[in-house]
Amino acid sequence: MQAFLKNNRQAPRKVRLIARAVVGKTVAVALSELTYMPHKGAKTLSKLIVNAVANAKQADSSLNENTLMVKNITVDKGVTLMRFMPRAFGRASPIHKESSHIRVLLAEVPDTKVVKTSVKAPTSTKATAEKEVKKPTAKASPIAEEAMTDKPTGKEFKEEKETKEAKTEDAVTVEKESISAKATADKEVEIVAK
Repeated sequence: MQAFLKNNRQAPRKVRLIARAVVGKTVAVALSELTYMPHKGAKTLSKLIVNAVANAKQADSSLNENTLMVKNITVDKGVTLMRFMPRAFGRASPIHKESSHIRVLLAEVPDTKVVKTSVKAPTSTKATAEKEVKKPTAKASPIAEEAMTDKPTGKEFKEEKETKEAKTEDAVTVEKESISAKATADKEVEIVAK
């Protein structure tokens, strides 16, 4: 499932740029991309891919065109025509007219199997939440740094401050209750021990 083109009158360096954009794609996608490329070699490559598909169908009549992909495109250097341009003072400068040999290799798209995997939901803790915070990598302006941080401003800051104060009062009362509970439990243990 291949096609050759020998002595294409375009430099291999220019054709390789187009070939790299098409390798690994299905035939339909490759042909649609090549039709909208403005390069001279795009038309040549599209004709060559169509020719390779025809060769594949000739070899195997049961083959479906939609299952083919462009496996590889090899662009080698062909014959270089040497010409000369007359220059000043009787000199001549060389002109190299390069050509290329192009080989398109097609292959069938490998069957993709659907594998079911179970994904566990990550448990969020304070430690993992703190690690997920992204810091700017490059040195940014102070205004940009302030915008990137999640600092509350205005009303949000006042509300946050009030909630912190309420939490500290609750924590103090909880500590007093737990201390008094421990003290009564210790007294009960002493009474039972006597």
